[in-house]
Amino acid sequence: MRALWGLVGIIAAVVCSMAIAAGIEGSARRSGFDFMTPETQALQADDMSNPGMLWVLQGEQLWQQAEGRADVACAGCHGDASQTMRGVATRYPAFDEATARPIDLAGRINSCRAERQQAEPLAPESDALLALTTYVAHQSRGMPITPATDARLAPFRDNGRRLFQSRIGQLDLSCASCHDDNWGKRLGGSAMPQAHPTGYPLYRLEWQMVGSLQRRLRNCMIGVRAEPFAFGAPELVDLELHLMERARGLRVETPAVRP
Repeated sequence: MRALWGLVGIIAAVVCSMAIAAGIEGSARRSGFDFMTPETQALQADDMSNPGMLWVLQGEQLWQQAEGRADVACAGCHGDASQTMRGVATRYPAFDEATARPIDLAGRINSCRAERQQAEPLAPESDALLALTTYVAHQSRGMPITPATDARLAPFRDNGRRLFQSRIGQLDLSCASCHDDNWGKRLGGSAMPQAHPTGYPLYRLEWQMVGSLQRRLRNCMIGVRAEPFAFGAPELVDLELHLMERARGLRVETPAVRP
C-alpha cells in the first residue's frame, strides 16, 4: 500500500509539472487590459485620449514618406496600409528566409527599409521605428492573434519557451514565476498580468512614451537583476515567438496603454 501511495505521489507530481509547463489554460487566458484600472482602460479605449495614437499618426506620415536611395515610400510598394497590412501583426514573428530564423515586425520593417528603400536601418526604440511598427500593428487591432504555423519556427519557439521558464538573475526568478504561477497578485501596487503581448508597441505611463515588447522584456530582466539581452538579440525574438503562441486567439489591441 505504501508503494502504491508513492506511485500516486509520483504521478501527481508529473501531472502537476505538466500543468506548469503547459502554462495558463485557454479558458483562463486574459489580456493585460483586464488587469488595468478603469481609468487606464478608459484611456486605451478612447482613441482621442489614448496617447499611443500619436505614434500611429506619426507612423502614417512615415508610411507615405519616400526614403533612401530608391526614393520610395512604404506606400509605394504596399499601398493602403489599412488593406495590405491588416492581419500582418497577428502572425509575427515569422520565418525569415534570408537569415533562416524568426524575425519580428520591427525587424521586418527594417529589413524592408534596407532592401527595398536602400535606406539605413532605424535604431532600436527610435521614434521612427516605433511609429512605423505601431502604425502597421494598429491595422490588425481587434483581430485574433494567429501565430505562424511554419514548421521551421518550432525549434525557436521551443527555445523561447525554455527561456520563459528558466530562472535567471540574483532573484532567481523566471518569466513563468510571475506570469504563469502568480498572475493576478500584486507587485509594487500593480496587478501582475499574464504577459500576453496583445498591445505592442504600447504606451506605458511609466515610460511616458510608446515602447516595444523587447524593451519590456529587458526591463523585466533588469528587475530580477539579470543581464538583459541586447536589443535585436535572437533570444528576445524567440521569447516573443513563444509569447505570441501563449496569446493565440486573444485580440490585438495596439496601441495598448499600461501603467
